[in-house]
Formats: sequence, C-alpha cells, structure tokens
Amino acid sequence: METLNIFIRSIFIDNMVFSFFFGMCSFIAVSKSVKTALGLGAAVTFVMVMTVPINYLLNEYVLKPNALVEGVDLSFLSFIVFIAVIAAFTQLVEMIVERFSPTLYNQLGIFLPLIAVNCAIMGGSLFMQQKVEAGDIQNAWQSIVYGLGSGLGWWLAIVMMAAIRERITYSHIPAALKGPGIAFIITGLMGIAFMIFSGIKL
Repeated sequence: METLNIFIRSIFIDNMVFSFFFGMCSFIAVSKSVKTALGLGAAVTFVMVMTVPINYLLNEYVLKPNALVEGVDLSFLSFIVFIAVIAAFTQLVEMIVERFSPTLYNQLGIFLPLIAVNCAIMGGSLFMQQKVEAGDIQNAWQSIVYGLGSGLGWWLAIVMMAAIRERITYSHIPAALKGPGIAFIITGLMGIAFMIFSGIKL
C-alpha cells in the first residue's frame, strides 16, 4: 500500500509541473501539439524511470556517509553524479528517437537533448534523495515506482496542456496573451485544479 501511495502522490499530488513548476521550458515550448507532447512525455518518463533508481543506488552505496569507506562522506558529489547519469540516458534516448522516429526527432528539435537539463528529471532524483532521508522511500523498488509516477505526472501534464492549446487555437484570445502568456495562465489554473488531490493518502 505504501508503494501505491508513492505512485499516486508522485502523479497527482507532487506533480512536477503543477506542484513544483519543474520542466517548464520544454513544457511550454513543446505543448503545442498532442503528438509531439506524447513523444517528449514518453522520453522524459523513460529517462526518469531509468535515472531515479540508478541515482538511488549510487546515493545509498556510494555517496552517503560511510557508504564506501568508514568516515568518508561523498554526498557533496550528488549533483555532479546525478547530472552525469541523466546526461548519459538522455544521449541514449536521443539516439533511439533519431533512429526509429526521425519525424518526432525533428519536431522535438533542441528540446530532446535538453532533457539532460530538464529540472523535472533532476528534481526527481533530488526529491528521491529527500524522501530516502525522510523514510518515505525505503528500497530500490519504491524508487522505481517514484520515478515512474513522476515521469507519468509530467507526461500527463504536457499532454493535457497540448490538448487544451490545440483547442484554443481557434478561440479569440487577446493579442497580448497569445502564445506563452495564455499557456502560463492555463498552467496556473490547472495547478489550482490539481490542488484538489492534496491530502489524499491511501
């Protein structure tokens, strides 16, 4: 039940976009088409599912105080190690997408390699570290579930935003709000709507 609670919370309550506003650069820029949003969301979810548990293992068995050698604390290297793991998997995703879906690769453009610096993915690893210290995540399986939930939450957010933006293409929007302006307003409203899930505990 605790694992299910982690999964539900990471999608709806601790949503990377609507709770923490992480990954907003690619969220706003790529959410103009549902097809493109689905592709980027899948890529972000894959990278998060792979990197969060790897960073969990590195944190537990390499970086934590006394993990490698008694009296040695390597936790100050967390940022560098986490980013290196994320960058490696981002490169892998980029090669896979370019090989099997050139159209999606061209649509995503610069935002595909920018997954490496997507703060939602880095945030997933850093929040995982906090949850380990708080005792909310206790093993590698729960870290995988947390990574999957966080990735699906970001995927859900960008696809919902893309669907709305496709519909409002034909709406009468004031000139000053067209583009990113209306996208930020919609994001704020969706964030307020997602607050209804806060406090849920299974």
